[in-house]
Order: sequence, then structure tokens, then C-alpha cells
Amino acid sequence: MSVNIYKEIKRLINYGIQKGLIQEQDEIYSRNRILEILHLDDYEDVLIDEEELEEPQFILDEILDYAYSEKILAENTVTYRDLLDAKLMDCLMARPSEIIKSFWSEYRISPSLATDNYYKLSTASNYIKTQRTNKNLSWKNNTDFGELEITINLSKPEKDPKAIAAAKDMKSSSYPLCLLCKENEGYAGRVNHPARQNHRIIPIQLNNEEWFFQFSPYVYYNEHSIVLKGSHDPMKITKATFDRLLEFVEQFPHYFIGSNADLPIVGGSILSHDHFQSGNYTFAMERAQILREMDIEGFEDVEVGIVKWPLSVIRTRSKDRYRLTQLADLILKSWNNYSDES
Repeated sequence: MSVNIYKEIKRLINYGIQKGLIQEQDEIYSRNRILEILHLDDYEDVLIDEEELEEPQFILDEILDYAYSEKILAENTVTYRDLLDAKLMDCLMARPSEIIKSFWSEYRISPSLATDNYYKLSTASNYIKTQRTNKNLSWKNNTDFGELEITINLSKPEKDPKAIAAAKDMKSSSYPLCLLCKENEGYAGRVNHPARQNHRIIPIQLNNEEWFFQFSPYVYYNEHSIVLKGSHDPMKITKATFDRLLEFVEQFPHYFIGSNADLPIVGGSILSHDHFQSGNYTFAMERAQILREMDIEGFEDVEVGIVKWPLSVIRTRSKDRYRLTQLADLILKSWNNYSDES
């Protein structure tokens, strides 16, 4: 069945207005940008039924089918469709400066209001593809260590053989340097690098350094977000790491934040760029009981305890975050110098 492309363009514009991505005054501008992408020189206004859509994917699929039939898409695979998908949704997006201004304006009212609306933007723009993330599986099970949750993430696209083959013939590119670099914002992508035209990031300051806050497109837990350094520096756990982590939760007290290890295999998947994982979620380890309290010389003012957990975990608590970072640094150095000779 052939696609009425003008109907689908109008549906997509209406979706953008409904979700607050654009205003009615932006309709003609956004429509003309979409027409250009689809190599259309004219437009036919059509009547469509009123509808409210939670996500744009059904409309986008119709437009992407049309694009393939008109040879605008080189291949009808997930990789090529995602590249055009992001380009189309960018036609409904505000500039980064407008998103940033809105975020910090809402932050002054409430940090949770700012992150809530930023998350809604990230899903409405199809940067987070909820049609895929809704397929993720999870189970909860009671154990000796408390209720644990097991998850299987199904939202990451499978490797595309046609894209892999095409990438071999492409000129190599080192821009952006990695998937976490700030230069990904608005980037058109290529067959071996995802498009991020519908992606917007929020600048924040941590430890007097430039960092950025964004959501993960793959959503391993509620409001799964990534805090990435402005410069392309490798991951390295130091006292400054703890300073940054604690400053973040002061700025966003409704969120947790953590760091992967700076080690290959057992650590983060991208060790070349310093970053943290955060989100609006409570992990089982946070609810785990204290097995044994302990005192550390020089830090009698800090509550310290061994957590009942299958791995080695120390929980520290204090009203003074500077004391926490000092103690964390001491524990880190002790751990780095530790060797189990048994």
C-alpha cells in the first residue's frame, strides 16, 4: 500500500505541536525542512483525523518506508532508518541554547521539574525510542541480600551487516572522538556512528570543570542518565572523582550517581572518556543492611559500615561531603595498594 506522504508529514507536525516540541507558529518552517529532506518541491494540504500519539515511531515508519521506495534511503535497515529518523525529528527540535535556558529556568523552581521535562523532551523527540525500550525485560527476586532486580536490555539495535560492509569502504573519521563527546550533539551520524541530530545536552559544573548531563538512549533503569566530561579525557578514579559525584547529588538530590571502574573488562565500556552513570532509581545495594559498623582512625565523625552484599562494599555517611571525599580517597588508596596473598 502506497504512503500518502503529505498526510504523514502533517501528522508528524501535529505530533510535534502536541508534545510542545514546536509551536503552531513553527509549523510552516518545520514542514519545509521535512520537505527538503524528502526531496519534495511542493506540498498538498490534506485533512486528517484528530489523534493523540504518545510516540512518533508509527508516523516515522510510514515516512521511512516512503523514503526507501523513493531511493532516499540507501538501505531499508535499522541503521539507515535511524539516521534519517533523527534528521526528521530534528526538524521539530529547538536549538540547544533554548533547551538549556528552559532547563535552568525550571531548575530554579525545582531540580526534579527540570529533569522530568528534559526526560519528556528526550522521549518525545525519539532520541529515547520508547517503542524499543518498552521491550526491555526485568525480574525481581528476594535473596539473602535483599530484593535484587535482573534486567535484559533489548533496546540496542543488533549489528547491521549492510552497514558494517558499507563502513569498510568509508573514509575513516575521528569526529566525534567517541560516543560520549559533546560534539555528538546535532551530529548527522554515519553507518558506523549513530545520528544525534535530535539530541540535546545540558551543561553543568562539577568541581569547577565543564561537564554535561544527558539521558542514555537505551534506558537500563528509570531516567538512566550519563554525566560526561566536556573534554575527551580517559576515565581515572581519583579524589576528584568523589568530589564530582557528591557535588552532583547536591545539585540533583533526587538522583543517584556512580562511576564504573577505570579498568578494562570489569570497568566501563568506554574508558577513553571520563563519565558517570546517574538516574532516578534506587538500587538494591542502597537498601542493603549494614553487616558490621567500624571505626576508622581520624574519621570518627563519619559513619562507616560493611554492607551485607556479595561483593566488598563499604558505606560511609556524613553531613560534611568534604570529609566523605577525604575518607573515600583513603579507602581508594588502601584498595589500590592491597594484594590478597592467599
